Amino acid sequence: MITNKKSTYYLRLFLDLIILNISFFIAAVWSQSLATLLDRNYMFILLTGLNFLWYFVSNVIDFYDDYNIRPFSYQFIKIIRNVTVQALAAVLFIFLVKEDLFTRNFIIIYSVLLAMLVGIRTQAVKYSLIKIRGKGKNIRNLLVIGAGEIGKNFYESILRKNEFGFNLTGFLDDEISEADGLSLLGKIDDLDRVITEKNIEEVIIALPIYAAGQLDDVIKVCNKNAVRVHIIPDYFRFVSKKFQVSMIGNFPIITVRSEPLAEAHWRFVKRVFDIIFSVLAILFILSWLTPLLAILNRLFSPGPVFFKQDRIGTKDETFGCYKFRTMISDNKSINKYQPAVEGDERVTGIGGYLRKSNIDELPQFINVLKGQMSIVGPRPHPLAFNEKYKEMVEEIKLRSWVKPGITGWAQVHGFRGDVLDYEENKKRTVKRIEYDIWYIENWSFWIDIQIILTTVWQMIKGETKGV
Repeated sequence: MITNKKSTYYLRLFLDLIILNISFFIAAVWSQSLATLLDRNYMFILLTGLNFLWYFVSNVIDFYDDYNIRPFSYQFIKIIRNVTVQALAAVLFIFLVKEDLFTRNFIIIYSVLLAMLVGIRTQAVKYSLIKIRGKGKNIRNLLVIGAGEIGKNFYESILRKNEFGFNLTGFLDDEISEADGLSLLGKIDDLDRVITEKNIEEVIIALPIYAAGQLDDVIKVCNKNAVRVHIIPDYFRFVSKKFQVSMIGNFPIITVRSEPLAEAHWRFVKRVFDIIFSVLAILFILSWLTPLLAILNRLFSPGPVFFKQDRIGTKDETFGCYKFRTMISDNKSINKYQPAVEGDERVTGIGGYLRKSNIDELPQFINVLKGQMSIVGPRPHPLAFNEKYKEMVEEIKLRSWVKPGITGWAQVHGFRGDVLDYEENKKRTVKRIEYDIWYIENWSFWIDIQIILTTVWQMIKGETKGV
């Protein structure tokens, strides 16, 4: 690997497991005594399980990925996630074995120590590497072949970060004679000479696809000089940041976009959560709220309590999406692209409050229970709106890879609803769909919980606004 990723991974995992075991023993001795710990040897079964659990959860949440380019705040959130799972596992084990000494104090001390020491380790390893490489140690001379867009982007995003341990000697390119801020050392035919003169240890090939015929010659020269070769395919400009490389038979396959919910086990987890959550919401909220709104509608805005509208779901299939009615019953614009705005005459008095608080979306728990929607996901578009959005964003169909949601990543970031100004609405729509695609590619159960909690808080504060 170009960044010694595997070696660094095992180093950090090894250090964290040492920290885990030390934290366990300190917490046990602090809360009780070493003699008590040794007497209750089944606690070592818990310790063994916690070690395996740390390894498993760390891989699931990608705790050790992007170790040197992520801010500490991002890493600390993952530390808290991992430590939370450790604490819950310890609580469950202690409950099952009916342990009466190693209880609350032990778990609190263990969790705090583990989070604090792993956080210190994270920063210590990062800054140690920076300091070592700042002194010119563990630095490899790197040459980039191709000074075009690919090569320059690689330089800007990767090579300027000292944490990777590379010294960029320069670029070779046949088509470009000079480039801003780039050290051009010659043509590609000069590769053999440059490797010798500059003591090149690794080469990055960042050539455009039309220059693919030169790959064989470049690789032969590098092999002759025992120089490691890495290739950035030109077609990576079509690939998202969440691409996936896998093997089918003997063929390496690059998946342009990788989405976690393509895996059956994650869809199962999400579906089980959706069913439990929606059943509870229907029993404890809709069961009394629906008749109450039915009475208020009869008094102030005659018409049905529910409103059903065709919207776009998974795989671009149409389904009937339920809402509490917020507009007048004889509204003629339900199948037209006509965004509701503040002061809209179509919105009833009660409807205005329901829309502002987002309560009008609650009947969609019925859609969730029926399997047409999820609690969290991209918001389903009405048919007329979806046709309009297609004119603004070409990638809109990517949203149909997952079930639409009652709330979503775009909504908690303020991209909810439309505005009348076309250009402003286009910007908002593009941004909203970018957030939707990010959610699809980065989904995790923890992100769903975060979105739900944020949505509830926004509803309490009255900051949501439905569509």
